[in-house]
This record gives sequence, C-alpha cells and structure tokens, in this order.
Amino acid sequence: MKIREELKNIDLYFITDSELTKKNVIEDVKAALKAGVKIIQYREKGGNTAEMIKEAEKIAKLCKENNALLIINDRVDVALAVDADGVHLGNEDMPYRIARKILGRNKIIGLTVHNIKEAIEAERAGADYVGLSPIFETHTKSDAGMPAGLKFIEEVKEKIKIPFVAIGGINETNIKEVIRAGAKSAAIISAIVTKPDVEKECKKFRKIISDN
Repeated sequence: MKIREELKNIDLYFITDSELTKKNVIEDVKAALKAGVKIIQYREKGGNTAEMIKEAEKIAKLCKENNALLIINDRVDVALAVDADGVHLGNEDMPYRIARKILGRNKIIGLTVHNIKEAIEAERAGADYVGLSPIFETHTKSDAGMPAGLKFIEEVKEKIKIPFVAIGGINETNIKEVIRAGAKSAAIISAIVTKPDVEKECKKFRKIISDN
C-alpha cells in the first residue's frame, strides 16, 4: 500500500506542540512542509474536540497540498473527522485492535514502545510503525519514562522489520549518534519548535539525517 511504502522513506518526523511553539501550530506546519518534511503528527493535549478538528482540518489540507502524511496523536475520532492518514497511540490510549477496527486496514497506526518486547508485540499485532521512546531524557512529555538509550535502537533494528522512529531528547548534539545507531527516522520537538526559524531547523535536521 502506497502510504505504508512512504513510511519507509521518512527522515524527520515532525510533531506539533502548541505549548512550546514560538508562533503557532499552523505556521510551524507550513514551515516544516516548506522544508520538505513528509510526515506531520498533530499532537494537542489541551483544547476541546471542536477546536482540535478545526485546526486538524487546516493541517490536513496543507499536508495534502504538499504530499505529506498526517498522523493524529491519540485521537482516533479526530483522525476520522479530518480523514487523516492515521493515528499514533501510546500505552494509555485506545488499544490497537479497537483502533484498527474503527479505522480499517487502509489507515496507518503507529505505536509508542519502550522496550524490545513491546516493539516485537507491536509488529506482531499489525502496527505500521513504532516510535522508540524515550531515547534520551526528555521534558517535552512528562510521562515519557526512563531513557532507553542508543542500545534500544540497535536492538530494535535487529528484531523488527516495520519502520521505527526514534524520539525523546533528540537534538543537534546527539542526532548523529541516533542515526548511526540504526535509526532512519527521528522525531524532534523542542529542538525545532522553540526556535524562531522552524523551516531552517527542519532543513538542518533533515540534512544531518540524510548525511549520516
């Protein structure tokens, strides 16, 4: 399936954050897409459902115009409402089997995993990709847990065949180690959206990923 093939070629996995952004989520998404980013995850922990859908609709339109995938964090209902390409679910979100039943086979479902056992189980369950979290200590997500380290990337690379994204505390000083450990894709939040020029930061990280 085409959208699943596209997952294999993701370099920078962009995640929105309305609390950290210097401008606003829509402007950040525009900047990321302008920088050539091919996947956007809309993550909104606050706000009501109506507001989320309104914002997600704008992002969905931008993603379609730029041939980028749109993933909604946590909210299967919002993903359905805006016809997003899929959802990303954590351990405390809707169980994978229920989300799959609601979304059907044509949508992407990514799962957060914290260890090799969870990664193998996620692949076995049918997840399209997994997010390895957290690689380093992070303050972006309060419940992220203890850092798994680069060894986690090396282990996962040997054990699963589906695409995976490294996330958690990744920045300019450690991104090269992450890629050299075996990750083809990395999610970076605070090291991008807290900066005044999101497009420039996205381009910089994309280049580092492709060069390593």
